[in-house]
Amino acid sequence: MAQCEYCQKKPSMGNQVEHRGKAKYLGGVGTKITGITRREFKPNLQRIKITTPNGTTRYARVCTRCIRKGVVRKAIQQAPFKLPVSVQKNHPPAKAGPKAAAKVPPAKAPPAKSTPAKAGK
Repeated sequence: MAQCEYCQKKPSMGNQVEHRGKAKYLGGVGTKITGITRREFKPNLQRIKITTPNGTTRYARVCTRCIRKGVVRKAIQQAPFKLPVSVQKNHPPAKAGPKAAAKVPPAKAPPAKSTPAKAGK
């Protein structure tokens, strides 16, 4: 049986009630129950990756109420691996190809010369 790993919430049984007729406040003679059948209310379980208290990550089936309350902690996505700085100094970065050179914007033109302002009389 599927249940939440933290609050042990599991499916519960109930009734599905069918009605027919028009409600009195809408001008009818009232609604009548025409059938009652058993049904199952299932918890909203999600399979998520969580971080356990000892620091490991694993998948768990947890209900949405536990996720919202903060009972479980979702695992964060790890950053990609980067080489240490000492290794990066020994290996210079790869040269850019011809496409990379085409994307560089052209250099700006030097500013135009301005004439000195004349002194007023």
